[in-house]
Amino acid sequence: MALRGIRGAITVEENSAQAISQASQLLITKIFSANQIKWDSVAAIIFSSTKDLTAAFPTTAVRKLPASQNVPLFDTLEVDVEGSLPMCIRVLVLADVDKSLNELCHVYLGKAKNLRPDLSLNGE
Repeated sequence: MALRGIRGAITVEENSAQAISQASQLLITKIFSANQIKWDSVAAIIFSSTKDLTAAFPTTAVRKLPASQNVPLFDTLEVDVEGSLPMCIRVLVLADVDKSLNELCHVYLGKAKNLRPDLSLNGE
């Protein structure tokens, strides 16, 4: 087992608490499933969101998932770079996994697939 960073991102269609919540939970669920992550192996999860997402914190939604209560979660604002992808939530999951760096499955959903097509989960 080794501490690894697993990346992901997802876009939402609107700035609403429901859209942000659903997207955040979906992204974490897909990352955990694709990498066989268990909550007790997670060191921390860091979310960033673009400045146009102000209706909710991604961590608020993730905190509702079973077994997430003792995991440190953190939200931050994405750097506002001209021309960057709007309405986007990014995540870095730090977890002990039994995979090499090349075996990790990073998950990019929605319009975020275009950020890193080389790392995107196949078939998503």
